[in-house]
Amino acid sequence: MDFAFFLKGFLIGISIAAPVGPIGLLTIRRTLAFGRVAGFASGLGAATADAVFGSVAAFGMTAISSVLIGAKVYLGVVGGLFLIYLGWQTFVSKPAEAAAESRATSLGVIYVSTFALVLTNPISILYFTAIISSVGAAGNLLSATAMVFGVFIGSVMWWFFLSFIASLLKTRINPANLKRVNQVSGFVIAAFGVWAVASVLLKT
Repeated sequence: MDFAFFLKGFLIGISIAAPVGPIGLLTIRRTLAFGRVAGFASGLGAATADAVFGSVAAFGMTAISSVLIGAKVYLGVVGGLFLIYLGWQTFVSKPAEAAAESRATSLGVIYVSTFALVLTNPISILYFTAIISSVGAAGNLLSATAMVFGVFIGSVMWWFFLSFIASLLKTRINPANLKRVNQVSGFVIAAFGVWAVASVLLKT
């Protein structure tokens, strides 16, 4: 495996995952409500989706890329509505319900929900295609494999770091403050959803 391309992919994975957005807020909130493992499972779903997009771009899967980009309006609306639902659910949730909700919510559901949410943004393929093409990984099997693996590991490391930091804050946040965190993060997540739906519909 080409270590240079792995390292480039690693840095790309971190740079794509690091900006604070709805997925980051969702991961932090799930960590505070359900614990570090649940938060990391949420981030792992996002990292897997990043690896999928990276694979489509690196291995030249133009048919899949065209289908996803062609369906960007539908995916954008679905993803936006899902964010609005998650934002509302977060806003109205009570800290006292966290233990019961944690038992009812499996790690698999947390992982799949985040994975599906990230996949509703097929424009990410264009970002990956531009980045991977600029570093010369596309079209070369070994280089592309190393790049995609690096993207996945870089993204995983970021989500592990974020869930770890959030878990440290959990012990310092009392129920009253956690309720405010839920309300603020829920509002912001829902706002991202409204913006996503509006931006898609205004462009059609």
